[in-house]
Amino acid sequence: MQVTETLKDGLKRSYTITVPAADLDAKVNEKLVEAQPEVEMKGFRKGKVPMAILRKQFGERLLGDAMQDAIDGAMKKHFDETGDRPALQPKVEMQGGETWKKGDDMIVEMSYEALPEIPEVDLSKLKLEKLVVKAEDKAVAEALENLAKSAKNFEDRKKGSKAKDGDQVVIDFVGKIDGEAFDGGAGEDYPLELGSGSFIPGFEEQLVGAKAGDEVAVKVSFPAEYGAKHLAGKEAVFDCTVKAVKEPKPAEIDDELAKQFGAESLEALKGQIGERLEAEYAGAARQVMKRALLDELDKLVKFDLPPSLVEAEAGQIAHQLWHDENPDHHGHDHGAVEPTDEHKSLAERRVRLGLLLAEIGRKEKVEVTDAEMTQAVMMQARQYPGQERAFFEFVQKNPQMQQQLRAPIFEDKVVDLVFAGAKVTEKDVSKEKLQKAVEALDEI
Repeated sequence: MQVTETLKDGLKRSYTITVPAADLDAKVNEKLVEAQPEVEMKGFRKGKVPMAILRKQFGERLLGDAMQDAIDGAMKKHFDETGDRPALQPKVEMQGGETWKKGDDMIVEMSYEALPEIPEVDLSKLKLEKLVVKAEDKAVAEALENLAKSAKNFEDRKKGSKAKDGDQVVIDFVGKIDGEAFDGGAGEDYPLELGSGSFIPGFEEQLVGAKAGDEVAVKVSFPAEYGAKHLAGKEAVFDCTVKAVKEPKPAEIDDELAKQFGAESLEALKGQIGERLEAEYAGAARQVMKRALLDELDKLVKFDLPPSLVEAEAGQIAHQLWHDENPDHHGHDHGAVEPTDEHKSLAERRVRLGLLLAEIGRKEKVEVTDAEMTQAVMMQARQYPGQERAFFEFVQKNPQMQQQLRAPIFEDKVVDLVFAGAKVTEKDVSKEKLQKAVEALDEI
C-alpha cells in the first residue's frame, strides 16, 4: 500500500492511496479462511466447503469488504502517522469508477481540511469580573404578590355588576351548528375566567359586560385546524346563561399561602424565593461572564481556520437569521440565503472559539457523562408530551441529534473549567444593572 501526497496548501490536504491487486486478493483469502469453519452448504459438512466454491459464492461481496477495509486502514494509519485531524469527514473517491475491474490495483483520492494547530492559552492570566446580585426585599415581595395572584379566589360581585376582563363568569351553555346542538358543546355551572383563552377565540370577549341573569348568544367560528374534525372551520352559536359574575381576589400573603407552595411558613417561603431569585441572577451573570471570556479569548488567540467549517457556519447563521426575520415561514422551501460579510465574520469568531474550547476540553480530558446526556434527553423530551419514548428512540438512532445535545454540555463544562483557572473578581451590582448587561448581549 502506498500513500502519496498530492496537495498541501494551508490546511488543505490531498493524497493518493494505491492498494495493489495482490493485497486485495490476499485480504479476500484471509476473510474466506476466517469464515470457512462456520460455513454450512448443501452437500458439504460444516467447515468443509472447498475454498474455490466459497470464493465463487462470497468472493464479490468480500472483495468489497476488503476494499473498504483497505481504505479505512490506510486512512487510520495516515492520521496516526501525520497527527492530522480532519475538520470534516474526508472526501474519498476511487479512480476508474465503473471501469475498475477485479485484478486492477485500487487507486483512491483522499482530500480533507486539517484542523489547525491551536496555541496554548495560559488560563491563569485571564481576568474576569463576576456580577453578583442579592435578592432584595422588594424583589421577594413582588414575587410573593405574583404567587398570591396565581393562588387567587373569586368572589361574587355586587348584584347587577358587569363582567370585566379577568373576572370569572359561571355559565350554562349549549352550542349549536345550523340550529342543531352538537356533542361536547354543552355545560352547566362552568367557571370561565374571561381573558384566560381557555375557550375558542372570540368566545370570552363576547361575555365581557354581561351580568348575572343575562342570556348571551355567543357567535364563533371553530379554527380550521381544530382538533375535532367535524367542528373544524364551522360557525357556531353558543346560547349562554350567566349565573354569576365574580371578581378575582388575591390570596392573603400568610402561612396558609406558603403551605400551598410547599413551604412550612411564610418566612420559609420567603427564603425559598430569595434562593430562587439569586439562582436566576447567578445564571444571568454567568452568561455575561461567559461573553466576556469569549471576547478575551477571541483577542488572545489567532490561527488559520478550515474554510469549509467557516462556510458551513456562515450559511447556518444566515439561514437562522432569515427565519428570525420571517417567523411565519416554518419550512425550508425558500430560496438560497447568501451569507453577508457580517455573517462570515461572526462565523469565523464562532469557529475559532469553538475549536479553541474543544482543544482545551480535549487536553483537559473533559467528557460528557451518560448521566448528563440522559438528563439532556429527558429535558428535551418534555417538549413532546405523550411522545417521550419515541423521542428517546429517535435520539438513540440519530448520532447527529446526540451531538447537538452533547455539544452545549461539553462547552459549558469547558467554560466552567476556564472560569476555575482564571482570576475572577466579584462585583456587587443591582438587579437593574445586571439586566442591562444581559440585554447588551443581544446587541453584539
